[in-house]
Amino acid sequence: MPDVHIVWDGFPFWLELKVSKGNKVNVAPHQVAWNMAYWARGGLSFYLVKDPRDKHLYLFDASCGPALLSEGMSCDPVLRACGPASLFEGLGPLITDHYARKKGPLAPGD
Repeated sequence: MPDVHIVWDGFPFWLELKVSKGNKVNVAPHQVAWNMAYWARGGLSFYLVKDPRDKHLYLFDASCGPALLSEGMSCDPVLRACGPASLFEGLGPLITDHYARKKGPLAPGD
């Protein structure tokens, strides 16, 4: 299971927390398998990677797990944040868009 489970306005999602070492992200195969299985069944999970070189936070959706394992930081993140405030500002639309696609249009807090 990933490191963090969050419920945002009633919408659940998971975060796997990582710190990159150069271009490498140390993602274990069992972490990739869990996230891919959860994502394939409609769940929402992300890899949140901190890059100590530039101090940014990079958010990758669960489907990027195999690429993170093999290619590291060369994958395209769904969000690049300069700190926690911009991370949470960018997360909101990603979460609500995901659940809107799964269930149809939703109002915040539904």
